[in-house]
Amino acid sequence: MQYKWTVLTNTMLGALMASINMNIVMVTLPTIFRGLNINPFAAGEFTYLLWILMGYSIVLATILVTFGRISDIFGRVRMYTWGFIIFTIASILLSIVPSGTGNTGALLLIIFRMVQAVGGGFLMVNSTALITDAFPVNERGKALGINQIAFIVGSLFGLILGGFLAGYDWHLVFIVNIPFAVAGTFWSIFMLKEKAEKQRIKMDYWGNITLALSLILISLGFTYTLEPYGSSQMGWGSPWVIAAFILGIIFLIIFIIIERRVKEPLFNLSLFKIRPFTYGNLSLLLSGLGRGAVMFLVIIWLQGIYLPLHGYSYTETPFWAGIYMLPMLLGMVIFGPIGGALTDKYGARPFATAGMIITAVALYLLTLLPYNFNLLEFETIMFIIGVGGGLFASPNTTAIMNAVSSKDRASANGMRMTINNIAATISMAIFFSIAITIFSNNLPSAMLKGALNAGVPGPIAAILSKIPASGLLFGAFLGVNPVSALPSQLLSSMPVNALKALESNTFIPNIIGPSFMTGLSYSIYIAVALSILGAVFSALMGERYVHEEHYVPENNEMPKNVPGGVKNGKP
Repeated sequence: MQYKWTVLTNTMLGALMASINMNIVMVTLPTIFRGLNINPFAAGEFTYLLWILMGYSIVLATILVTFGRISDIFGRVRMYTWGFIIFTIASILLSIVPSGTGNTGALLLIIFRMVQAVGGGFLMVNSTALITDAFPVNERGKALGINQIAFIVGSLFGLILGGFLAGYDWHLVFIVNIPFAVAGTFWSIFMLKEKAEKQRIKMDYWGNITLALSLILISLGFTYTLEPYGSSQMGWGSPWVIAAFILGIIFLIIFIIIERRVKEPLFNLSLFKIRPFTYGNLSLLLSGLGRGAVMFLVIIWLQGIYLPLHGYSYTETPFWAGIYMLPMLLGMVIFGPIGGALTDKYGARPFATAGMIITAVALYLLTLLPYNFNLLEFETIMFIIGVGGGLFASPNTTAIMNAVSSKDRASANGMRMTINNIAATISMAIFFSIAITIFSNNLPSAMLKGALNAGVPGPIAAILSKIPASGLLFGAFLGVNPVSALPSQLLSSMPVNALKALESNTFIPNIIGPSFMTGLSYSIYIAVALSILGAVFSALMGERYVHEEHYVPENNEMPKNVPGGVKNGKP
């Protein structure tokens, strides 16, 4: 086997494992929290959901650029292998967290997921760089498109397998990672070899420290905006949140000053002078902002509203939510490799731009659906979203990675993935803020009216209407009825028919459905605007650009060792 295919198959295994892990956890969170015996209506419990959801991304956002530079210095294959080893250890630790341990168990999950993110960070920054090192310029788009297939297949596998395993034991969700991680470890040890020259440079410690502090503070600020503060359902007015943002921005400014003056910087800021690199990363940022939280809100829509309305028990909803998301992933499977192959021939700009436009149109179509939608319409829209994502991802990655020299590839990919993860964190904060704010305005009156119509006594209906919107949304996602938040003495005094109505699978979905759709629609309008702006930046990437020290066009017009970049075969 040619070495380039060895690299591709190994990185595909890493992508498969990472995507299984990401999607299997997302879709099985209800089962995990029920297994830990978490009460979503208790004060402060929403924090645990936030950290299990966002802790992984916060760690990745903090470490990726640093890990990219470490890999450039100590060897990409070596650090890639360490990524598999760390990921294996973390998966084993996650699989032995005891059931029924409540907040203690949730805290252990959060910590071990962060350890897992460290392993995932080494894998992510190096996989794309290894592919770019191993494949010639005219095959990189195709190789990255094929690698994207592994990620999408892992997503399919994670969604379906997660729903299936959730019906048995939530620990299996983490055990399933272990065989892939072990296989990847041994394969990379015995089959991969260093192709890129190690960089003989000093570590930029102050650059690392200031960037890490900046990203941690900004990520924490956005995370805790989703926590209630005082009389507000959101935390935007919290002095801790405001301080985190201010200090994060200050440290980011200090980082930029350091990088402009230090002899061997953590990240080469001059890369942003390269047009495809800058505009490619800007469009990636906007894509992440637009799609990040919206897709999670769609899963809440399925698991907390649509599926219970159609007779699915809450133990079944993780599996069926995964099934209902398959058309989107199918669209990505089909059009990801097509986008990559076309990029090799025609350049990235037209396909990345088209992908963002298609995504914007499909997201807008989602806002036209009611909360109890027609299934065929929903699945068609999800497929179109997948088509847009598939056309965008590989061309965008190819344009960014072709724009940098081999010595900067791991750190450049680290910057690319940092932008992607920061976008996901910001997206979650913005869109959840919108959804919960609108939820908070509309939900109390809807809950009061619905409970009274079901025959619930006025005082009890008033108690139900005062449950925080975030807790109610959390509870709907986990499949926990708000009746469990009521004291037992109140339940015993409630009419039997009223109690039966509250405990039915249709009561909560019908109460929260209209408010949820209003919040989701406003979130999607913003996502559409971001996607259109991302299309504009994709269009501004310019002509095809290749930064390759030993690049030779197919017509052999140029000699070897041409310095700098190449546009359309010309230096």
